[in-house]
Amino acid sequence: VGIMGDIFRAHLSYASNAQGPASVVVKLPSSFEENRAQGVALGMFEAEVRFYNELAHRASVGIPQVYLAAIESGTANFVIVMEDLNTHTMVEQQLGMSVIQAHAAVEVLASIHAIWWDDVQNDAMGWIPSMTSARIEFMDQFLPTVFTAFADGFRDLLPPGGFEVYETFVGNYLKLTKVISDRSPWTLVHQDYRVENLMFSTDNPSLVTVLDWQGIGRGPGAYDLAYILGGSMAPDLRRKNEQALLQTYHQRLQNQGVRNFSLTQCADDYALSHLMGGLATPILIGGAMDLSNERGKSLIATMATRHVQAALDHNGLERLQAIV
Repeated sequence: VGIMGDIFRAHLSYASNAQGPASVVVKLPSSFEENRAQGVALGMFEAEVRFYNELAHRASVGIPQVYLAAIESGTANFVIVMEDLNTHTMVEQQLGMSVIQAHAAVEVLASIHAIWWDDVQNDAMGWIPSMTSARIEFMDQFLPTVFTAFADGFRDLLPPGGFEVYETFVGNYLKLTKVISDRSPWTLVHQDYRVENLMFSTDNPSLVTVLDWQGIGRGPGAYDLAYILGGSMAPDLRRKNEQALLQTYHQRLQNQGVRNFSLTQCADDYALSHLMGGLATPILIGGAMDLSNERGKSLIATMATRHVQAALDHNGLERLQAIV
């Protein structure tokens, strides 16, 4: 089920002597005008097409095979045709990742981050929005306008203290992103790195394919790490395994050649990053986009509650109050 795009499986037949895959997956713009408009305003559709056409070849793991990625620039008219990962498994976010899946997810994340580690602040990568760019400024100004709608739909579901975190967060998103962006090395960040954008091989659970590169940005990798662990694991399971997962991520970075980034800094960045996209995304989608299907509403409720609980577990309100 897509929010920004509609997803289809196409079964193919061929002229005689022609060969190709039996099926492909086709991604097209969302059927809902509000969602298409947000995708255009945030540059998300164009970013995903450019990622597949210009950057994906640099990664040796985690990237699907894409046969076509094209867009009419400045519009929502795009198409992406990719391999059908029908031998892989997708985990529903409401159920959450297992510990084995979580370790696989952070390992492939670190491998991707390592490729662009401290190598995105240059002219060649300038088309990708940074975490302090105009796109984040737009989000910072937009989130307060939809916060009431988000609160009406999800406030009663939040854990104790959660609504106060959201209230303090709204209007301070840009300030928070500047704080962490100033203190940590930058890399290419997925910015929607959650379990429903991952496909796990049924033959080898350590093999993970990452989908939906439309929200890419340039900034600290801890953003993605907090996003996947905070939103895609049941809170009790995350708490029990959090330190080991941080070590897995950090060790893979080191194995891929990343230096001058200690485990202590990694943990500090991770704790602070629970006050970023994990809080912004539920407000944006829950307050501004069409959630006409019950599964979409349930997904946003899961994200909203888990992410704010992760923030609370890492003294999020105190961290917020010290910054804002």
